[in-house]
Amino acid sequence: MSQVIKVDSPESVRQGIRKAKKILLKGGIVALPTESFYGLGADATNPQALARIFTIKKRGSALPILILVSSLEELRKYVQSVPPQAKRMGKRFWPGGLTMIFRSSPLLPPILTANTGKVGIRISSHPVAHALSKSLPVPITGTSANISGMPPCTTADQVLGYLGADVDLILDGGSTQGEYPSTILDVTVDPPVIIREGIIKAEEIIESGIYRRIGTLT
Repeated sequence: MSQVIKVDSPESVRQGIRKAKKILLKGGIVALPTESFYGLGADATNPQALARIFTIKKRGSALPILILVSSLEELRKYVQSVPPQAKRMGKRFWPGGLTMIFRSSPLLPPILTANTGKVGIRISSHPVAHALSKSLPVPITGTSANISGMPPCTTADQVLGYLGADVDLILDGGSTQGEYPSTILDVTVDPPVIIREGIIKAEEIIESGIYRRIGTLT
């Protein structure tokens, strides 16, 4: 079975982050709580670790995987450009449940983007996910910790039930919010398009006044 570390106090969080950091930098996989559901973290610059994510989730290679970064400054390393309005969106909604799609930089492997040249990125508002992101010199994946097509997990026990020994470590941060996933907004097009509406509603984006118009998938 996977190792489970309860992260319910400042010291246990520090210990869990130290353990998770070592595992991730060696190409391992860590399940961790986010602001929506539990996610699977891997070094997003390591093709072998990413391939393992696809295998664990039984996920088709045509589906890209989103990543978590720790700051707007770090974001710039992994995208070709940050449009001014997208930067304003980041300042308004990050850390939080908004994933924005950018054109990927060459630092990210094609397997991560499913050869689309685009990557979804957010800064997590969950204290464990954010602390782990800040501790690492690389971004980590934030894809849901489940088998593709199955409901996402809101507890560490559910992750164990789905994935068993397939992950190296589970950071048990208790139950997550779980009602909605992150909202996905493609900012590589003008006007930007909401690919998936979740935690951040379309009305909130419009009311921010950052974009005059947004599109939605029909």
